[in-house]
Amino acid sequence: MQLGLYIVGTPIGNLSDFSPRAIEILKSVDLIAAEDTRVFAKLATHFDIKTKKLSCHEHNEKKVIPDIIDKIKSGLSVAAVSDAGMPGISDPGFRLVRAAREAEIPVFVVPGPVAAISALVLSGFPTDRFTFCGFFDEKKLREDNKIRHTIIYYESPNRIMNTISALARVMPERKIAVVREITKIHEETIIGYPAELVRINPPKGEIVIVVAPAPEHKMSDAEITEIVNDVVADSTKSAAYDLAKRTGLSKKEAYKRLIKNKA
Repeated sequence: MQLGLYIVGTPIGNLSDFSPRAIEILKSVDLIAAEDTRVFAKLATHFDIKTKKLSCHEHNEKKVIPDIIDKIKSGLSVAAVSDAGMPGISDPGFRLVRAAREAEIPVFVVPGPVAAISALVLSGFPTDRFTFCGFFDEKKLREDNKIRHTIIYYESPNRIMNTISALARVMPERKIAVVREITKIHEETIIGYPAELVRINPPKGEIVIVVAPAPEHKMSDAEITEIVNDVVADSTKSAAYDLAKRTGLSKKEAYKRLIKNKA
């Protein structure tokens, strides 16, 4: 095999998704850099992969990566794996690839399952344009709402209901798909408006949230006026913010509409 760095995708649930090429590569390289050697050990045992392993995760990357690069330069082939899915997708990996590129070391990819893309396909939402935002961060949600095409988040089961509530406040007009346990026995996709899903039983397991594109419908002047009358009782600043969120107007235009209405 060619010397270099191999980025190897591993199953996200169903072990049958592990490709023959991935197994062959992991058996053939000199060293496997695993996100968690204990997690990978279970996979290695199942597929009889006896290659030497070392840990390479977000807490030790700065220390370990130079050593991995030196090993490849000395003539060893190295494979990188995360706990599940493709390394580098909200998992350790991209820094190692960057270091290899900077050192002019060949990098090869052995594709495997990706939870984000699998959930996108399962949602039935448009796939021609989408943005993957990694793990959900409520502090960035209003900024994310400026993304008008499909959005994808990762989320943990202990936070999922709070996240759905936040989406109901900020993106009430956008449908969401809560996809859990992809490729596993309890795989499930729940679709609806966030306000509808706040009443579901809290989903368990590995979760991906897919947010549908914002509606293309542009409100008429009469519809906007109705909303203006609804929010005008608030202070002008807060009312302008609410009006902009609910109509798609810019904050500046919303403010002008409110000032005109109050006059």
